[in-house]
Amino acid sequence: MSKRSINGTDFTAMVLAGADRLGQHAEHVNSLNVFPVPDGDTGTNMNLTMTAGVTELKNNGAGGVGSRAGVLSKGLLMGARGNSGVILSQLFRGFGRYAASYEELNTVHFAAALQSGVDTAYKAVVKPVEGTILTVAKEAAKHAVFYARRTTDITELMTEVLAKAKEALANTPELLPVLKQVGVVDSGGQGLVYIYEGFLEQLTGKVPTYVPAQATATVRASQVPHPAFDAAHPISAQAKLETEDIEFLYDMEFFINRKLGAGPSSVFDEDQFRKALSINGDSIIVIADDEVIKVHVHSKAPGEVLNLALRYGEITQIHILNMREQHRDLLTTGMDAAPMPELFAEIPAEPVRSLDPASLPADEMASYGFIAVASGQGISDIFKSLGVDVVLSGGQTMNPSTEDFVKAIHSISAQHIFVLPNNSNIVLAAQQARDLLEGERSVTVIPSKSIPQGIAAAFAFQEDESAESNTDNMLNAVQHVKTGQVTYAVRDTVFDDLEITAGHYIGIADSKIVSTEEGLLETSKELLTKMLDGGDEIITILVGEEAASDTTESLAAWIHEVYPDAEVEIHDGGQPIYYYLFSVES
Repeated sequence: MSKRSINGTDFTAMVLAGADRLGQHAEHVNSLNVFPVPDGDTGTNMNLTMTAGVTELKNNGAGGVGSRAGVLSKGLLMGARGNSGVILSQLFRGFGRYAASYEELNTVHFAAALQSGVDTAYKAVVKPVEGTILTVAKEAAKHAVFYARRTTDITELMTEVLAKAKEALANTPELLPVLKQVGVVDSGGQGLVYIYEGFLEQLTGKVPTYVPAQATATVRASQVPHPAFDAAHPISAQAKLETEDIEFLYDMEFFINRKLGAGPSSVFDEDQFRKALSINGDSIIVIADDEVIKVHVHSKAPGEVLNLALRYGEITQIHILNMREQHRDLLTTGMDAAPMPELFAEIPAEPVRSLDPASLPADEMASYGFIAVASGQGISDIFKSLGVDVVLSGGQTMNPSTEDFVKAIHSISAQHIFVLPNNSNIVLAAQQARDLLEGERSVTVIPSKSIPQGIAAAFAFQEDESAESNTDNMLNAVQHVKTGQVTYAVRDTVFDDLEITAGHYIGIADSKIVSTEEGLLETSKELLTKMLDGGDEIITILVGEEAASDTTESLAAWIHEVYPDAEVEIHDGGQPIYYYLFSVES
């Protein structure tokens, strides 16, 4: 039976079916983690994010599609966990903005709403990586816009959207070599496909047959690594790129306060402003309202950019990074296996209101406050001993949500708050919370990607220094600590010439698997050997809840024997999943 439009009730039913479909297969999404470690959590994060949106929709959803999509967007935004959850929230945020004025959506409107979601998600990401959930959403929306001109049947359109999403998902290994190397498709993209399957199931009344998504037929877990792939630098675009080829080398972000410092002829023409920025720049994002203009641009003439911006008001919160310098560092130290996009969130339409601590007079507030994310009582105690005010329980498989960070920020009576996410998959949610509170609370997210990096950053903090100096000091500390992790493999695979057997232990140096053995002690020794340079470093060992004391004693004795000049500290971390976390500093 043909269905020419969906109303509010239809939309809610589709979302519930999509969330249910995702929830049923969240563990399959988790299993697509590039590394064969037991803490893949993309499916968990997307499921928890969708659950937050569904809960809000059930409690407050009424009326037409527009109002219900707005309610869903709010729930997803606050409940977003992990990189995949944040991007998912942005996809539905854009969908909701387009749908806001509609009681019902026909095929053209539905397709346009999907495209609006993609546009919003891409705008929210400074450096989008293709071969991820973004690509799957983009290809599906593009096809929807095309096909909506050929049909007036929503069900037929959704069938096409799902088919295109599956096709894009199967192609993700061709866009991200690391996926092709280990024989999986993108986990976030798979999660989105499950949601779309739920949408179609609701429209047709037919439950789709469960067929786990596969990469293209040539991909196998035991496949010889792609010749162009360098496991130390798994993002092919970065690995192949010459540093000097980065033409617009300064990555700039700043705000223009329209109320302060605007000249007499400061009428803001966004199109003209963008054209002026494009003369010496690219990757331009301009988000403007009546009071604030938020700007992102890659430029080779930062001085000209700032002079141009000064015509329209006072410049605040300036961040300028040299991307050639960043690229040299990436090629030298290695990259995360799963690329983490940097969030550049839009100005929130409805800022979160501050609680009492935020409204206290400045002289009644502490100068600084700290939030850290940690798993394990011992690690939590270490952060508290370093002056951290709030330790959010979390890490892999249990990422705090955007709302968790917002609440934690509100609970601290301090003029400036530093956040240590301590996990690459938590940084985006922390940044989204920061951006939601823009103008209300002063928050800096130090993008620490591991517990050792977070501890190093906390050690570098100095109470009598300015926020800017402390930020620089902590970022510098993060860059100069090596992180090692020991866990076990959950599947057979080949990674960078290492044949990994399920159940064996694996050692990860920063973002690269460098050792695997049947025994825990042997794996740990091999990992530390690869991490230590001269043997005179400071080694900190955080012992996990499942590590046996005799193994830890044997490891310590081996270090003292082989590296007599090394300074060794051993602490009970109590962390799950990871038997040992190593920190090495010169």
